Amino acid sequence: MAERAILNTDIRKGTINKNIYGHFSEHLGRCIYEGIWVGEDSPIPNTNGIRNDVVKALKEIRIPVLRWPGGCFADEYHWKDGIGDREVRKRMINTHWGGTVENNHFGTHEFMKLCEMLECEPYINGNVGSGTVQEMSEWVEYLTFGGVSPMSELRQQNGHQEPWAVTYFGVGNENWGCGGNMRPEYYADLYRQYQTYVRNYGDNRIHRIACGPNVDDYHWMEVLMREATRFMDSITLHYYTIPGPAWENKGAATGFETGEWFSTLEKALRMDELITKHGVIMDKYDPDKRVGLIVDEWGTWYDVEPGTNPGFLYQQNSIRDALVAGVTLNIFHKHSDRVRMANIAQTINVLQAVILTEGEKMLLTPTYHVFNMFKVHQDAELLDLTIDSGTYSFEGREIPEVSASASVTDAGIIHVSLCNLNHAASATVPLELRGLSGQKVEVKGTTLTGNKIDAHNTFSQPDAVVPQAFTAFTLEGDLLNVELAPMSVTVLEITPKA
Repeated sequence: MAERAILNTDIRKGTINKNIYGHFSEHLGRCIYEGIWVGEDSPIPNTNGIRNDVVKALKEIRIPVLRWPGGCFADEYHWKDGIGDREVRKRMINTHWGGTVENNHFGTHEFMKLCEMLECEPYINGNVGSGTVQEMSEWVEYLTFGGVSPMSELRQQNGHQEPWAVTYFGVGNENWGCGGNMRPEYYADLYRQYQTYVRNYGDNRIHRIACGPNVDDYHWMEVLMREATRFMDSITLHYYTIPGPAWENKGAATGFETGEWFSTLEKALRMDELITKHGVIMDKYDPDKRVGLIVDEWGTWYDVEPGTNPGFLYQQNSIRDALVAGVTLNIFHKHSDRVRMANIAQTINVLQAVILTEGEKMLLTPTYHVFNMFKVHQDAELLDLTIDSGTYSFEGREIPEVSASASVTDAGIIHVSLCNLNHAASATVPLELRGLSGQKVEVKGTTLTGNKIDAHNTFSQPDAVVPQAFTAFTLEGDLLNVELAPMSVTVLEITPKA
């Protein structure tokens, strides 16, 4: 039981950037091909080769920004191979992900068309690991320059007369690992060099993003901030939630025991520590918080589904993943002064996907439903919420039982997101509403839960885990008593009456 929770509805703590709800689409497994791109000749309903059902579903959750083409794939991707007549584009081996043949049918024009259809911002990751300064510079010119130049003319020859608007551009990815196994000192110098040629053309202004650390590599963050702060607008952080003891034994997406449920949520909560500690280093070099922290790869990572290509990273998605999503988004809200964007990995058919496809079939995962429930927080004002949560224990280890955050929209509607991490017991939250000056309020809610710890949706039962109306609350004056079901994600809507 939460002993006490206080929501100060009149204390605002900054804007929750909508880009925290961003997504990541890599040329990996069936994320792009089959998940997004089926080609114009496919019997699956599509627009210019892009699946209609997927576009509709992603627009529903108001996807604000989409990262592409990787990931590890970004640092072996040469953008000129993905433009022009599709039938003569170069084919390549996707060495990172399954050794499959990449036909480059989905390239720059197709990605920009997808973003246009989704009405979202593109976030493009450039190639530092195996690319050149010239290659990266020319890609930016191809995308954003409207004047007379070789790249502008090439874009026009390929059917797009006017330049695109591109704000977010990443200079390399995981350059401490698959992007080149670099030392931070070396990458910092490379970043300074490459970003110089990521130029602003016309009215387009590029938000330059440096490759930041993996998990708790605080030395990497220190070096990058010390050597390159004035050349960057944001820096990245990658952290995956793995229940098992090692990468070689991550654990299964379904059929797991209570211990793995607990360790997954325990590790998901570590995101708060990572952002806090990296934030201290960032504050040292950027006390005004000009530079944003972008968590552009996060989510659960399990052993792949039995019988699938291990390089495709296909895994099921259960109510446990919904809790990880809810907890993580609440943490991002808390750190909204520094976290300006996040991109869950990955959008479709890979890792903690929001959508799974099988031929013409498509299903929405529990994680999708959390993004749909939480979209009300996008660009809302973070409210001051304190919660003295009870503890959730397992074999001598303890974590907070309830994760929570709250925001208010421009229209004055308050939303409170509550996650009960306890798999077996309900949680009572007595929420004191302060700052309403005696106003009456109307309360309603939505909740997502499962009937077992690995409850998930399948193509034969796509609606096994879906949101339901939430009514387990009572309002007595300024005290809102909320009863959260076990292993549940709940969003309350509190509307002051005139």
